[in-house]
Amino acid sequence: MNNIYQFKANNYRNEEVNFNQYKGHVLLIVNTASECGFTPQYKGLQNLYDQYKAKGFEVLAFPCNQFKQQEKGDNQEIKQFCDLHFNISFPLFAKIEVNGVNTHPLYNFLKEEAPGILGSKSIKWNFTKFLVNKEGKVVKRFAPTTKPENIASSIEAIL
Repeated sequence: MNNIYQFKANNYRNEEVNFNQYKGHVLLIVNTASECGFTPQYKGLQNLYDQYKAKGFEVLAFPCNQFKQQEKGDNQEIKQFCDLHFNISFPLFAKIEVNGVNTHPLYNFLKEEAPGILGSKSIKWNFTKFLVNKEGKVVKRFAPTTKPENIASSIEAIL
């Protein structure tokens, strides 16, 4: 278990996505929410995706309702919200949990590979971001307050 390619997750259509398809890509994995103060970061995430997609970069968005119930909708409602307000074109996954007993296995892995401040493993809030290199290794964790545009240099360094 030293890379993300062993994982699978359902997209917003509830179709299984095997992470093997992302081999050789740089990934930014983000837990998202539609009613959060950081929700406008969707625009910055889309800008990063537009800027680097042709070079093998992907943004993977995982909606989560664990932080003050800021993602109440079902998967289709979340997709409609993202399309209407941010016109996202990067992959949107089904709503998951990122903490607790029902944590998605991908997030257990991400938290283990890139702990937060003072070694904390739990996700503290929406829009925590994990940068994954072309070999599927987690290289950095970014706080929710880190704006997507401030991650560009880290992405460029590993593309």
